[in-house]
Amino acid sequence: MSRTTPKYRKPATIAGLRRRLLVWYAANRRDLPWRRTSDPYAIWVSEVMLQQTRVAVVVERFQSFLARFPTVGALARAREEDVLALWSGLGYYRRARMLHKAAQLVAQTNGSSLPGSAEELRLLPGVGAYTAAAIASIAFGEPVAVVDGNVQRVLCRLMRWDAEKSNAGLKRRLEILAAQLVDPQQPGDFNQAMMELGATVCLPRNPQCPACPLRQDCRTRGEHKTHPRPAMQSREAACALVLRERPRSGRRGAQHAKEVLLEQRPPEQSVMPGLWEMPSLRHSDMLPHEAHMSVRHSIMQVSYRVYIRAVAENDLETMTDSGKKRRWVSLDDVAGMALTGLTRKVLLRAELLPKPQRSQ
Repeated sequence: MSRTTPKYRKPATIAGLRRRLLVWYAANRRDLPWRRTSDPYAIWVSEVMLQQTRVAVVVERFQSFLARFPTVGALARAREEDVLALWSGLGYYRRARMLHKAAQLVAQTNGSSLPGSAEELRLLPGVGAYTAAAIASIAFGEPVAVVDGNVQRVLCRLMRWDAEKSNAGLKRRLEILAAQLVDPQQPGDFNQAMMELGATVCLPRNPQCPACPLRQDCRTRGEHKTHPRPAMQSREAACALVLRERPRSGRRGAQHAKEVLLEQRPPEQSVMPGLWEMPSLRHSDMLPHEAHMSVRHSIMQVSYRVYIRAVAENDLETMTDSGKKRRWVSLDDVAGMALTGLTRKVLLRAELLPKPQRSQ
């Protein structure tokens, strides 16, 4: 037997594990909007959104995205700027760009119908092994296994494998084991159950072992070796909130519209290119005691304390760094802009944006 081949191969043991997991999932699964549909496109969108983004955030954005772009064809025809605007707040905007490009490719070559196998799905821009397996199993019933971070943690604990020694050999063993365990009759439910177990019970810290349906199968049973969480770095930044009122005519005569100044990140920027944000304050004006407000905002492994200072239009030149494309935007229109997550957070906190509707 190969040294990389798991020994977890007794058919009766595997059948029992599948049964216990699926029974637990049927009784404990969270009611999430993408679990109420069998539409491959909707499942694809949800899987892309869920990459490196908390479920609670995705729940808020998933249905509004589908309402605007209900089909592959609708997404393919959309402007990238409009797609990014609906993605604002989810972060990792390259996912949205790849989703858009993949939709255009599907619309051109496949009649707006997603390919039905993991192998074909992997040919689409931005679709890796995990996403392809998730879509193929959940939407099309293909018996392929998914191995995301949650599943990896469950399997490593199940087999008492040291997840801290992550390497190509461990990755291959996890793939082989996952393929052995996936239920060929209910692959979509099985994969979702494994991910649900890792997300709600087999947690990175303080796992809820007594509630685990696989506790009798688990070789770890309380000895939890997982990847240590990388230490967060702390940094400070400061942005200018610049507002003005401009006269406009209407049915009731002269009125005033409030506008906010935004600037666009250049296309060649490595992080969030093309998105709109508030101007940055010069370093000399980053005075916390003069801030209008402050917010916490995390990007990757960096936690920022961002100070927001109200700046008058006449002080722009002396207090902010220029050089980027700037635009005055009516507060009636700003919600539809492709904003950075920080900018949207600040405008919401300042009550300059309507609060998003929560999905039912």
